[in-house]
Amino acid sequence: MRRRVVNALPAVVLVATLLGAWEVYVESGQVSAFVLPAPHAMAAALWNNGSLIWSNFLVTAQEVGLGLCAALIAGFATALAIHFSPLARRAIYPLAVGSQAVPVAVLAAPLVFWWGFGMSPKLVVIALICFFPIVVSMVDGLGAVDPDQLKLLHTLDASRWQAFRMAELPAALPAALSGARIALAVGMIAAYIAEISTAGTSAGLGHEINTDLTALQTPRAWAATAVLFVAAVACFYSLALAERRLAPWAHRPRGENR
Repeated sequence: MRRRVVNALPAVVLVATLLGAWEVYVESGQVSAFVLPAPHAMAAALWNNGSLIWSNFLVTAQEVGLGLCAALIAGFATALAIHFSPLARRAIYPLAVGSQAVPVAVLAAPLVFWWGFGMSPKLVVIALICFFPIVVSMVDGLGAVDPDQLKLLHTLDASRWQAFRMAELPAALPAALSGARIALAVGMIAAYIAEISTAGTSAGLGHEINTDLTALQTPRAWAATAVLFVAAVACFYSLALAERRLAPWAHRPRGENR
């Protein structure tokens, strides 16, 4: 416990320093509070509107969770196809890369036309944004297996499936989890983009932030943004802890006996 506190101390000090500098800058009158509210104003807005921000956060969290699950399933299947088929690698990989350059606003109208005004269009947007880091990390992880392990398995007459299950998949798991961590952090901003890009949105932090900015409720908008920030950090490090349990071999010191 003491070690965790010591490790977290630099980040706490840095955040406190930045917030203090932010407070002094705003209070000095060099910027309007409607443009950049002071941290104490954000804290007050969060305290006074906690139930409103929390209810919208639950909507966004649900969207991120479902969208990330869809991205994980699609990303895992795509990575396997790329790994096992050179033809699929040449056909799919360029499209996966190009998908990240497609503006979400262009897709908004077709998505609403196909799936209506519910949650489905938002999930597609989130999954599309989270999809790429999962695919890339998984493909790289599958290709990073020790060739000597594969040679040994082939010597023992292991099947292609056995080689994948016993060597390639364990080697790819740490990279896949790292990609999932990145996707989870990116998923928060992906949810915001989805909520402001698709029609029919009436809840979620993205919708709340945009509504507050339009109504000049800047402190509340920034408070909701801070909630997104904290949630992304918390999810990232929570998955990092889960990674240590799911793939402990990836975190052993070099030279340690297995």
